[in-house]
Amino acid sequence: MASLPSVAVPGTIKLDLDFKKSSQTSLSTHKNSSIFNAKTDPRCLDFREALSMIEEGSKVETAFYVPILQECIDRNSVSEAQIIHTHIIKTGSYEDSFLTTFLVNVYAKCGEMGYARKVFENFPQRNIVTWTTLMTGYVYNSMPELAIKVFQEMLESGVYPTNYTIGAVISACSFMSSIRFGKQIHGYIIKYKLDCDTSTGNALCSFYSKCGKFGAAVKAFRRIKEKNVISWTTAISACGDNGRANMGLKLFVEMLSEDAGPNDFTLTSILSLCCLLHAVGFGEQVHSFSIKLGFEPNILIRTSFMYLYLKCGRIDESRRLFDGIEDISLVTWNAMIAGYAQMTDHAKDSLMAHHSGTEALNIFLRLMRSNMKPDLYTFSSVLTVCSSLIALEQGEQVHAQTIKTGFLSDVVVGSSLVNMYNKCGSIERATKAFVEMPTRTLISWTSMITGFSQHGRTRQALDLFEDMRLAGVRPNKITFVGVLSACSHAGKVDEAMRYFEMMKKQYGIKPMMDHYSCLIDMYVRLGRLKEAFELIEKMDIEPNEFVWSLLIAGCRSLKNMELGFYAAERLLELKPKDTEAYALLLNMYLAEGRWNDVSRVRKLMREEGRGKLMDWSSINIKDKVYSFKPDGRSHHQSAEIYALLEDLLEKAKSLGYVSLRCLEMDDEDVVKEKTVSSTVHHSEKLAVAFGLLNVSSGAPIRVIKSISMCRDCHSIIKFISELTGREIIIRDSRRLHQFNNGHCSCGDFSNLL
Repeated sequence: MASLPSVAVPGTIKLDLDFKKSSQTSLSTHKNSSIFNAKTDPRCLDFREALSMIEEGSKVETAFYVPILQECIDRNSVSEAQIIHTHIIKTGSYEDSFLTTFLVNVYAKCGEMGYARKVFENFPQRNIVTWTTLMTGYVYNSMPELAIKVFQEMLESGVYPTNYTIGAVISACSFMSSIRFGKQIHGYIIKYKLDCDTSTGNALCSFYSKCGKFGAAVKAFRRIKEKNVISWTTAISACGDNGRANMGLKLFVEMLSEDAGPNDFTLTSILSLCCLLHAVGFGEQVHSFSIKLGFEPNILIRTSFMYLYLKCGRIDESRRLFDGIEDISLVTWNAMIAGYAQMTDHAKDSLMAHHSGTEALNIFLRLMRSNMKPDLYTFSSVLTVCSSLIALEQGEQVHAQTIKTGFLSDVVVGSSLVNMYNKCGSIERATKAFVEMPTRTLISWTSMITGFSQHGRTRQALDLFEDMRLAGVRPNKITFVGVLSACSHAGKVDEAMRYFEMMKKQYGIKPMMDHYSCLIDMYVRLGRLKEAFELIEKMDIEPNEFVWSLLIAGCRSLKNMELGFYAAERLLELKPKDTEAYALLLNMYLAEGRWNDVSRVRKLMREEGRGKLMDWSSINIKDKVYSFKPDGRSHHQSAEIYALLEDLLEKAKSLGYVSLRCLEMDDEDVVKEKTVSSTVHHSEKLAVAFGLLNVSSGAPIRVIKSISMCRDCHSIIKFISELTGREIIIRDSRRLHQFNNGHCSCGDFSNLL
């Protein structure tokens, strides 16, 4: 865990323990004397009663002050500490070195280092504990430079540091990431042979880890002769902080082999490494081990296991752990909601996606009904779920909650709202949410620019980009993807190249694949295949499968089969991970009758474990999801759906619609010619027809599709939007398509199969 290396501030921990020991010793000594009795023993008095005795000026023993000063720390009460301090001065007790040192500690813990320094300076009999306490106080209050300055003053005064003092100053160096000064301290440690000391070694290991010197951190750890649980935990955490998670797991095994028992911090650290590696098997062993050691009831441990199972997609195990936690923290609520959000994004089909999304929303409702209030991370995760499901109604309800709880003004929540409305196809509401944001970050601007681009509003996207620059916000590489995509949609070649050069020269951003993809997409849209190919050849990075697929789609559309076959060969060399890429190749080879190539692609698909395209679409109506597959007739309204489609098809033909034919190959490698619209009902057509039958008149129809829309579906749905006067929004695996009055926001170009 990131906080574990703070163990390297042994001064604070050790001093507190010393104070407790000393106070107990003093009290027990005086308890046996005639001076102390039940009425004057601070342990027998209420804090207010003890403070009243002091305010009245009653003379008390030195030990009387310690427990009530500790209470001042617990209450974070500087004013009450000052009352006690005044009494100490009046009674002459300030000459007690232990009491004065404790006062320094009290002011430091209450965040008043000015008072702590004054107490220190007014006390002439300073010992090493007093110096160390002041240094630790500066580190505790995030003033590492002053801690180092005190250390230098201490050395100049002739006081020699202990290992706890060294730990405090190394912690200051860690805080500043000052490798130069830290190495000087390390040299001092070696000179006085303190590097083998356990607490000093722990501090050095933590210091080098935080400064990114992993090798030095490991060396410091190995030099510790008597390693304790803090030593092992610090080293394991160092592995996680420096991207050496595998080594962290090995260190944990080594720790157990040396019979060093882990604590709860060790276990949470090792579980964080399991999360990084998705090492659920190793995590399960740690889980069994923690149960054996009796750690399972520990909330921190239980939550860490929940995170691991969430990260690895083991939602049932994580839910079981979640349901078993009685006192659920907000962090745990948020983790569970975020876990379901992740499952929603990676679901295999619409039913699983809807189930995960619904569970996330249900947990959010449970949170809202509890005494705990959601924070910006809660709202951000829930809005992400609404985005994934295109659940606009639920998103609007969450929007209302952000207003009610006062989080609407938060920039993270505001950006999530903009993104949600964009993903749900409501660009007007996204714009309104953006305009109403009191503060905008780069993420906010970029999200809105990308939203305009996805909805085909090029001019608005580019104008907003210029507004962002005028506002002094520096664009990043993602911002330029949105800008170039907007230019691509509108075919603005000159503007696209101007922004591309601006990105490189003015902002020093090195082009990445997404930038090139936008430019290639633009040239292909315009039918300028030669320029698209020339750009691919000039790229300083290897083109990926998406780039070659873009070029192939353009070649098929423009009948440039020579270039298309060349691009196909380059695509096959990459062994695509996307099943749609194989489908694109198969359709091209089938159309040209290149049967050897068809067989080659089919063989490669089998070798790579790529089956047929899983075409499904879903529509969400009144909190219920309805899923459709091609030619599906299991739905209770199938007869009405097919009748409506046939009716719309006949009407579309009267407006100029022409069915497109394609060749498809079944699982037995039999080639069939199919009229897509008349005999093959793709999933989105069924979902749209169902929406027309069940969504209230005038309301938009929102559909999620698992793969890219085919050309025929894209064409017929344009006509359906014109015939019905309905807005139809389909988000496929590539783009957002917003159909209105016979037009689509994608500019009538898609990576069509």
